[in-house]
Amino acid sequence: MLVGVVGLVLSPQIRLVTSAVPKNEVKGLKEMKAFTLSTTVMAVWLGSIGLLWAQQPGRQAPDNTKTNQRDRSQNEPTADQQKENQSDRELAAKVRQALVKDKSLSTYAHNVKIIAQDGTVTLKGPVRSEEEKRIVEEKAADAAGGADKIQSELEVSSKATTK
Repeated sequence: MLVGVVGLVLSPQIRLVTSAVPKNEVKGLKEMKAFTLSTTVMAVWLGSIGLLWAQQPGRQAPDNTKTNQRDRSQNEPTADQQKENQSDRELAAKVRQALVKDKSLSTYAHNVKIIAQDGTVTLKGPVRSEEEKRIVEEKAADAAGGADKIQSELEVSSKATTK
């Protein structure tokens, strides 16, 4: 909206300037004014579509209440409980690198929570399928030095299985 107001305010000055400018430069100023106007209209139009899409009925708000309740338990490891010692940070980084390196995994799998505490890795979050869950657990076990060092709390998402 501000861009449109600025364009309207500048219009008289552009007309004043054009009277003292050679004809070929006036054409350039008119083209610039037309470009600015069309860009402003396009931005307003795209913004309107975005607002309409966001307000569509039937869209369910995300709800992770159960996950939040689970993570409030003192027995559940969370990322803020991870120790800041060098070995745990390196272990978590090694597991993350192993997951991100595999481009066949979904974004969900690339973004699982990895919590390393005293050499044990806890995996949390959604994945797209049982197969993807197995692959993530295997890659974490390889990076951590064995399946006995992995605690999996991965959940198969009920959403569509697209990447």
